Amino acid sequence: MIWRTARNRGFTVIELLVVIAIIAILVALILPAVQQTREVARRTQCKNNLKQIALAVHNYVDVATVLPPSACINPAITQTANNGSWGVHGRILPFLDRSNLYNAVDLTIAWDFQNVIDGLKIPIYACPSDPKSDLARNPGNGKAILYPTNYGFNFGTWFVYDPVTERGGNGAFFPNAKLRIADFIDGTSNTLLISEVKAWQHYRRNGGPSTKTVPNSLSEAEAIVASGAQFKNTGHTEWPDGRVHHHGFTTTMTPNSFVACNDSGTMYDCDFNSWQEGKFGINGSPSYAIITSRSFHFGMVNVALVDGSARSINENIDLSIWRALGTRSSGELIGEF
Repeated sequence: MIWRTARNRGFTVIELLVVIAIIAILVALILPAVQQTREVARRTQCKNNLKQIALAVHNYVDVATVLPPSACINPAITQTANNGSWGVHGRILPFLDRSNLYNAVDLTIAWDFQNVIDGLKIPIYACPSDPKSDLARNPGNGKAILYPTNYGFNFGTWFVYDPVTERGGNGAFFPNAKLRIADFIDGTSNTLLISEVKAWQHYRRNGGPSTKTVPNSLSEAEAIVASGAQFKNTGHTEWPDGRVHHHGFTTTMTPNSFVACNDSGTMYDCDFNSWQEGKFGINGSPSYAIITSRSFHFGMVNVALVDGSARSINENIDLSIWRALGTRSSGELIGEF
């Protein structure tokens, strides 16, 4: 009788390569789906943040009867530092379960050296999709280290504030404002309260504008941005600050518009603030701003309306509709958006 011995047979090189190729294909198919699922979760968290902030503003109104001002400014004080005007983010802290922090800060004095906010990140002010939301800013000279904010308040179309007349813009917030819900004649469901903005945004400030007419195209906007004397890369990095380039947005351009500006031969996507609100009091200049709503969510931005609802807005929204959503009492007729 002949006995046959069975031998263990391993994978050939070709078989191994086939298995590796199949695994690679499966990973290539699965990974985008996983990433998409994670982005959906981040987008949902972002929208929930906006809804909670909007609710906090409404709770503030229930107590104070008016919306919080973007800053409290005394135009008679003509010698001012850069950083002193606490914004809405600081004023609504008690209504975001941050009463201990609110009681520890003093909104009547500059926030620069208030150590209680040093290195403090408030998660609800950050969109989880923005990779720079965790990048803290150290201004130096012993000032508080700050984290950015990804949620800006609505300062209207273009004009922000005039320290001489104390007139404010046509949005929901401006310095020394005392707006009531009844002032939103266009309807609370037709007016923006908050929208997404990007952390560490490039911008120009304290110069111009080259024209006071609201720009109606990217080329017109870019010409105005170029009139700014100072180039900065720190927009929306100071969550307590009340100035529009740290604290807000305007509807001058549609969401995610790329407004090009040049600094030392390099092109950037830029914002613009003609003058820091409140700086030098009545000796300062009026403020006009192009602060574009931007987002890392593909093709859209998340917003909250004055009625407290949160929703997503397509970046291809018509400019006239976007601007109409930015005004509180201009009488525009708005359909579906």
